[in-house]
Amino acid sequence: MKKFDKERVLLAVAGPAMALAVAFVISAVVLLASGKNPVEPFQIMFEQLGYSDKQVLIINQASLYYIAALAVAIGFRMNLFNIGVDGQYQLGAMLAAIVGAHMNLPAVIQVPLLLLAAAATGSLWAGIAGVLKVTRGVSEVVSTIMLNAIAVSVISYLWLPNVLGVKQGNNNTTGEMHESGWIPGFDLGDAGEIYGLVVLAALLGIGYWVLLNRTRFGFDLRASGASESAATASGVNPKRMVLSAMLLSGAIAGLAGLPILMGSTHTYNLNFPTGIGFLGIGIALLGRNSPVGILFASLLWAWLDKASPELDFYDYDKEIAVIMQGIIVLAVVVSYEVVREWGLRRQQRRVGAELAAGHVLGATDNNVKKEVAG
Repeated sequence: MKKFDKERVLLAVAGPAMALAVAFVISAVVLLASGKNPVEPFQIMFEQLGYSDKQVLIINQASLYYIAALAVAIGFRMNLFNIGVDGQYQLGAMLAAIVGAHMNLPAVIQVPLLLLAAAATGSLWAGIAGVLKVTRGVSEVVSTIMLNAIAVSVISYLWLPNVLGVKQGNNNTTGEMHESGWIPGFDLGDAGEIYGLVVLAALLGIGYWVLLNRTRFGFDLRASGASESAATASGVNPKRMVLSAMLLSGAIAGLAGLPILMGSTHTYNLNFPTGIGFLGIGIALLGRNSPVGILFASLLWAWLDKASPELDFYDYDKEIAVIMQGIIVLAVVVSYEVVREWGLRRQQRRVGAELAAGHVLGATDNNVKKEVAG
């Protein structure tokens, strides 16, 4: 590997490593200040990795986080902060559940239809923010926050029994989906079942990498995010790229709830997980918008979620995992800036050394020429 490549890898790893180290240290300090053992809670959570049922739960949860984080990362690549992933994810899952409950087609048609319904719903919802930005200059941060609130209201309306909802006791649901829309999982016996749409998460990760690194659209997206003026000078329409990025981000966000919807719950109800989109922001930051980095960050977040409940049995508050997640988000921003400055200084020193070496070499050549001429 070339020296430049080694330095780039070092810079990519240093930020997340620093953020994780800071998170563990600060969490340990909080435990110590509370009069608790600062090490034992982490030992307990690490032990959970050895149980196959916990491994299945972590993988399943990570699939939701991974898709949501990819949706956030698409926006980040364009310098767009799509905070509305959570609303797009919830609406996409609900509309897919409604379609699955009211239409019963052969599985070969039903499954793609549900995927399309979820993606189209998320894309449409994100597209509203995109249109507002390119036509009226409205910040996507403000508009997507407002759209999240509106999405909750839309869901509450659709849940009404006289609209599209089905009341089951005290629970609001969309009714059970027809089996033609269910996706069988990977049965691991006593350990449980891994969602079948974990495969969808993997395919989206591969597609994300190919799109950004092997297509003209991906190049235009990255160029527009790096410098809008430079992209414009090269013939790229920045407004079109903003709208395209928001539509694509929303489409991926709409798919984030399908692994659990089509693989486990088969309905959208009050117990359906929320907040996935907001967690995706921290995961995308920790993973540096890289599909591989986001994968490891998703597994880390899922491990903190699924291993922390065990702490209750040892008189520790499971909220220590939430504290760690919050600290990671804060630390990752600071650590990336520190690593960026460090990398910039290294590059400046290297360039300075190369210029000095070139100056010395040039002076030596001039001396030799003078001696030959003399």
